[in-house]
Amino acid sequence: MPTHVLIMEKPKEKSGVVFVGLPGIGLVGKIVVDYLVKELKPKKIADVMSDSFPPAVITKNGVVEMFKDHIYYLNHKGKPYYFVAGPVIPNWDQNVASSGDQYDFSRTLVAAFKELSITEVCTIAGLNIGEERMKITPHVIAAASDKNTLEMWKKAGAKIDQPEGTIWGHAGLLLGIGKMHGLPGVCLMGETSARLVYGDPGASKAVLDLLIKRFGFKLKMDKMD
Repeated sequence: MPTHVLIMEKPKEKSGVVFVGLPGIGLVGKIVVDYLVKELKPKKIADVMSDSFPPAVITKNGVVEMFKDHIYYLNHKGKPYYFVAGPVIPNWDQNVASSGDQYDFSRTLVAAFKELSITEVCTIAGLNIGEERMKITPHVIAAASDKNTLEMWKKAGAKIDQPEGTIWGHAGLLLGIGKMHGLPGVCLMGETSARLVYGDPGASKAVLDLLIKRFGFKLKMDKMD
């Protein structure tokens, strides 16, 4: 079903980087991008709505609102950065949900990225390693749209130890569809466990540390710790 992106303000800067962190395994991506938004205080410039979001409304002080994700904008040291954050993704149950919902959501976001002159996509997700997560300090695993991008993230500290695999949903499709439109990108996956349904701050911090190193963001990490 259709997804719509309502862009309320279009920054003039070109060649932006977008970070996408929506609900998923261990809530890794959501925690990372929510924390970036909270600490960096970017400006909301767009709403994302979709017929494939949960068929419900949320209430705030007795007033109903539709489910929405949001796109935020920040100029950091003269470079534009964008953040896609929010509480929902298209319904994702392989037994009942249409894969078309996932493709429509991702295609619409890629079109919005191009309209905003974004030139690099970074999706953030969790990588389920099961019970092993409870015994280790999590690493960040990278999968990218091309070898040059992959090598760049490897030099920044990401691990490249998945010879084969699958990235489900928007975290993977945004890279695949983006690649078809000449938009390079990476998926950064914090090692986590599907058991951590309330979130994995440890895996999220590992990803944040990598983003701080790569982009020079100034973040107070005491709340994450």
